[in-house]
Amino acid sequence: MALSDLAIRTAKPGAKPIRLSDSGGLYLEVAPSGGKLWRLKYRFGGKEKRLALGKYPDVGLKEARERRDEARKLLANEVDPGENRKQQKAARAERAANSFEAVAREWIARNTPTWAATHTSKIVRRLEMYVFPWLGGRPIAEITAPELLAMARRIEGKGAIETAHRAMQNCGQIFRYAVATGRAERDPTGDLRGALQPVTSKHMAAVTEPHKVAELLRTFDTYQGTLTVRCALQLAPLVFVRPGELRQAKWKDIDLDAAEWRYIASKKGNAHIVPLALQAVAILREVQALTGGGLYVFPSARTSERPMSDNAILAAMRRLGIAKDEMSGHGFRAMARTILDEVLGFRPDLIEHQLAHAVRDPNGRAYNRTAHLSDRRKMMQSWADYLDELKAGAEVIPIHGHTAA
Repeated sequence: MALSDLAIRTAKPGAKPIRLSDSGGLYLEVAPSGGKLWRLKYRFGGKEKRLALGKYPDVGLKEARERRDEARKLLANEVDPGENRKQQKAARAERAANSFEAVAREWIARNTPTWAATHTSKIVRRLEMYVFPWLGGRPIAEITAPELLAMARRIEGKGAIETAHRAMQNCGQIFRYAVATGRAERDPTGDLRGALQPVTSKHMAAVTEPHKVAELLRTFDTYQGTLTVRCALQLAPLVFVRPGELRQAKWKDIDLDAAEWRYIASKKGNAHIVPLALQAVAILREVQALTGGGLYVFPSARTSERPMSDNAILAAMRRLGIAKDEMSGHGFRAMARTILDEVLGFRPDLIEHQLAHAVRDPNGRAYNRTAHLSDRRKMMQSWADYLDELKAGAEVIPIHGHTAA
């Protein structure tokens, strides 16, 4: 006699498992604990076997019968439904093991021993933020160039063009590892050459290797010229604003008690905020004693009515023996961008905000000047502390994970 929904709902457990038969080998097993499990009894290869078809009420009577019928179709084709299930489970496990995220994490694990810890964490963070949410669960061999481009477009939409290129570069490395280990046939990132927005670079001379930065900072401290130029030299790497913005800094825009410098960025004409680290405030208080009564923080040596010349800091660096092809006034920005990302591991969008570059929200709107101010304040203090450690001779982690000479 076939089962009914009422009979299933009202079935009571006993001291031992109770079997309520339906038809075609399907039955409901009621455990002493009250749990109800659908099972199918069948014969294959001369042996009696059983196959679990799901728990009641998650699987109702109608669905249990459909699963029974599917299993019996396999039997009719001389396929053991139990073994077929094992093979499907193994295939799913293999599929998961060959997902983009699984292969990526395997690639990271193999390279971690030769990478600096900060380099590893930077790559993991980039993949987790920008790649895994969309491609992580996909079989790596099935991912196409258009899917990769869509991923990169999302990053570009945030204004992080360089991050988009770096994410694509990491994907290419992961695909090539997958090809080498037999999980993919080819690297589709090669099909996207020229598809991303170019990273604009003016190739300004800049010191970006930490051990060279340490030498540069110590050199600045040996400057024997005027107090204003020395303070400008020491402040430049701490705030990494555009050279013209530094030399034209006005006291009215600086609040030392609040540790903030607010002004209109010269390139785009947008309001900008520079959180001032403790070290930057100390330098500004020192020069304030000399120039605080005037308009400019760093006035011209000839008149307090004009800012120092655009050549003042460059000339000071040349007198210190720093060649023009080694470091430019604009180079402090490249220095900060590279090390904040590659060594200290700060988010690219925070760095771009602090560089006064246009960064847009997911809806394409430009963030206002107060965006992520708390996070940027922490970043600027960490940056200043890091420079102090470099200058004091602390052991540094090179950008590419190689030991510095």
